[in-house]
Amino acid sequence: MAILSIVVATIAAFAFGAAYYMVLAKPWMAAAGIKVGADGKPENGANPTPYIVSFICILLVAGMTRHVFALSGIETAGKGLQAGLGIGLFLITPWIFINTGYSDRPWKLAVIDGGYATAAAAIIGLVLTLF
Repeated sequence: MAILSIVVATIAAFAFGAAYYMVLAKPWMAAAGIKVGADGKPENGANPTPYIVSFICILLVAGMTRHVFALSGIETAGKGLQAGLGIGLFLITPWIFINTGYSDRPWKLAVIDGGYATAAAAIIGLVLTLF
């Protein structure tokens, strides 16, 4: 059951990311400096590698979150949501801000990416505790 919860949490966070970045596509691409074609879509949009790597990374986060929850006794949906939110807001997002600052990229990029990280970690935490 643990592996199934990790996979479902990964799919939920990945699907949320697809919707999140579709809504914020234009400001995110501008902040990230993504080259776009005449159609307004990213030039490398057909390359599946970023999507595959993303899915694997989210799977790793969900797996480690499940492990931390097991060690911490986090078993209810409310605690899972709260812990996931904390992981996203206080562990993942600060690192995004650090990377953004040192790479001299726009802070708007960190806000957009940090918003996704926080929400996705909360979703992972919630889904993991629903199983």
